[in-house]
Amino acid sequence: MSVVRFIRRIIFGLFALVGGVIVIGAIASAIAWRYFPAAQHRVPSQVVLTLDLADGVAERGSGGPLSWTSFGRVLTVRELTEGLDAAGRDPRVKGLVARLGTGDLGMARAQDIRDAILAFRQQGKFAVAFAESFGEAGDGNTHYYLATAFDEIWLQPSGDVGLTGFRIESPYFKNLLDQYGVVARIGQREEYKGAMDPLTNAGMPAPVRENYQRLVDSWVDQIANGIAQGRKLDAAAARALIDRGPFPADDAQKEKLVDHLGYWDEVQKAEDDRFGKDVARMSVANYAGSLTPPSDATRIALVYGLGPVQLSQGKPNPLFGDVSMGSQPVSSALHDAIDDDSVRAIIFRVDSPGGSYVASDTIWREVDRARQKGKPVIVSMGDVAASGGYFVAAAARKIVAQPGTITGSIGVVSGKVVLANLWPKLNVTWDGVQAGANANIESANSDYSEAAWSQLQRELDHVYADFMGKVAAGRHMQTDQVRTVAKGQVWTGADAKANGLVDEVGGFATAVKLVRETLSLPADATVQLVEFPPPQNGLQALLNGLLDTSGADAESAREAATLARLVRLLEPLARVLAPAAGPASSRNLQMPDIQVSQ
Repeated sequence: MSVVRFIRRIIFGLFALVGGVIVIGAIASAIAWRYFPAAQHRVPSQVVLTLDLADGVAERGSGGPLSWTSFGRVLTVRELTEGLDAAGRDPRVKGLVARLGTGDLGMARAQDIRDAILAFRQQGKFAVAFAESFGEAGDGNTHYYLATAFDEIWLQPSGDVGLTGFRIESPYFKNLLDQYGVVARIGQREEYKGAMDPLTNAGMPAPVRENYQRLVDSWVDQIANGIAQGRKLDAAAARALIDRGPFPADDAQKEKLVDHLGYWDEVQKAEDDRFGKDVARMSVANYAGSLTPPSDATRIALVYGLGPVQLSQGKPNPLFGDVSMGSQPVSSALHDAIDDDSVRAIIFRVDSPGGSYVASDTIWREVDRARQKGKPVIVSMGDVAASGGYFVAAAARKIVAQPGTITGSIGVVSGKVVLANLWPKLNVTWDGVQAGANANIESANSDYSEAAWSQLQRELDHVYADFMGKVAAGRHMQTDQVRTVAKGQVWTGADAKANGLVDEVGGFATAVKLVRETLSLPADATVQLVEFPPPQNGLQALLNGLLDTSGADAESAREAATLARLVRLLEPLARVLAPAAGPASSRNLQMPDIQVSQ
């Protein structure tokens, strides 16, 4: 054995030992923080549920290798929906107290939560919302819109209600690019498909402006209707309030936008007076974690398609889990759910701005295969399900979108940025050789030849026709009908339903309702949602990452396996202590990259 190898083994052994100590310490700290004393998630005989949006409400819990060290657990839309649904029927649960005002909150997600709160209240339960401020930390419109679903709204005296409406804006770079001789050579289908407009225009084109105006108008109408219903105001008056905002706390109370001005401790005292000091408090996340469906409940697969659609072999982010809708992992999850005879239907939760055409088509194929095999797929759309995010849903039995979901954007864009005239300004020269007339078709250092540009146009026509054809087949529409709503427009879910692109307006709970209806189950039948693929806990993800030695030499593989075995020894301990831990020129089905002020 060489001296170098001997030293390397000593260093590796020390690293493994220190790493093991760190792992054990992290496990102990995380478990102590997260699971004691509430590790058992036992529901007290009398309880008020709590919800803090500052902790976040995610589409899916993180399964990345480092997620197991997280000091706290992010509540998912599914857990919130199921938890409040069960809590509404649970006599032990007396009410809900929520802290709003901070945390990222898109329109559709706000509507998912809002629907769950309203359904909870319909069971005779009381719900109170408190915020230091609606708007200082951003998303004031959506946070206040959510608050209107509660019986009472409290606002800190120093806070305000940031009702200001919505603004969509985007930078445009054409003048800058012209200054440096940079040319964006882009082809698109059709005039509303503005994903690359910032590179080809000095300002917002008229068709895109018209489309975005309709989008923000629809959102504002939805906010105004929510205020009118929740605060018992005239619809026109509610709409006028948005044009007059924001409102300091005193003015907000005078306008009946909030019920009480006070601090968090005063909210807590008021709730103690209402429910009694002996009533326990429990987070919605922990309450949802206590729910166990009957073993004989109808099994429904739940598959997530989140983030940009990309060609992927299924390797997640090495630290934090999935960050995109990879073609291989998502299509494999659908494939397995389709072929699992114990699964009677599939809910496909999509939250994506689109991406690769080929990757979208790969996922679409599995949704279509489910249709052919008679296994219903119900798509539930999150904040965004546009372009490739809509493509993957087109073959579903039913599509559900919230009124505020951004969807549609049926179109295609492709091209490249040509830098040939930039390099001389920088005193840089490029040179090289090629074999093949079109070998430079994707090179940024040369423009398209006439033949190459014609080829790109044919590809765009093919992709666009394929996209529209699959939408027409899935939605039982004529191609000409699809074309009228398929020129790249983005729609709210409410408009998409009017245009025949979605079947129902609603959220996750609506998707579950449609599953019951499709399977002819009673409206109150308990179903068991089973994730495909099964979610890994963070320690499993870390272990799998260590065991993935593809591309490593034999020596490195053995060393990785040694460290993996050390981590594997710790897994039983974790299981006992914490059982509840849970390219630029490609054909691009992508919605425009826009900045929304909400």
